Amino acid sequence: MILDCDPGHDDALAIMLAAADPRIDLLAITTVAGNTTLDKATLNARRVCTIAGVSGVPVAAGCDRPLTTPLRIAEDIHGASGLDGPAFGEPAVPLEGEHAVALTRRLLLDHPEPVTLVPTGPLTNIATLLRDHPEVAPKIREIVLMGGSTGRGNTTPYGEFNIVVDPEAADLVLRSGLPVTMIGLNVTHQALVTPEVVARFRALGTPLAEACVQLMTFFATTYERVFGLPEPPLHDPIAVARVIDRTLVTTVPAPVAVELAGTHTRGATVVDLHRRTGAAANAEVGLALDVPRFWDLVVGAVTRLSAPPGAGSPA
Repeated sequence: MILDCDPGHDDALAIMLAAADPRIDLLAITTVAGNTTLDKATLNARRVCTIAGVSGVPVAAGCDRPLTTPLRIAEDIHGASGLDGPAFGEPAVPLEGEHAVALTRRLLLDHPEPVTLVPTGPLTNIATLLRDHPEVAPKIREIVLMGGSTGRGNTTPYGEFNIVVDPEAADLVLRSGLPVTMIGLNVTHQALVTPEVVARFRALGTPLAEACVQLMTFFATTYERVFGLPEPPLHDPIAVARVIDRTLVTTVPAPVAVELAGTHTRGATVVDLHRRTGAAANAEVGLALDVPRFWDLVVGAVTRLSAPPGAGSPA
């Protein structure tokens, strides 16, 4: 797997899950401008890797703006740093000198098996890769993205943030002909960070678990202020969880188009669940999440990362 992200509180947990689960071979973490600027997102990825003890996984910075429009960030949700809450020190994990798109291309072409791409931010890096380096397409097993929605949005009435930030990139990815799974808001809003969930992390009693508590607590305050939701959804780790265990998310094949020109709907994902358009399905669309097993997976990942070296993985 290559995880392409824009940390972001939920991206931080996605990094931990991808790095900790033994079923995932995490080849790289790449960053893109989205929840915050590219510089801050990249710093945040390195900070998360540092506190989680993730080493040996290259971190590379990618595109600093959408394909055609100015960058729109989510400071109202993620704070000025993009990862407000815990007090982070200087990261010990280095930054690769290679651009994220170049690194992804090289890893794909060099790897003996096809690789899954998991973008949890705007799709700018992935679209740039497919546009500029079509030779990599056979080396991509699938793209499992967090973005879009079968219903309403969270940034515009019908547009989800990752797609709204760069609709042209999302359109390119969805029209690529590659296997795509869309994990949208209709799925991620099933994974709410309830007080019971926070208590499970706090009960671990480790510095990493406490950092997760602080991340989710900050996230809850902004979601309550902006959306009136005291229990925020943990969007991005669900895309990683889908790769780890496909049975966690129920999907259906459906045609998905990205609205590029609508006055009120630009960035909306038009999901034809009832096949009214006659278009061919171009994505697996997430509908339902096994919530208890999802949280077991995430808590288990943080438990594993919190274990002392040599202590082994939890059962």
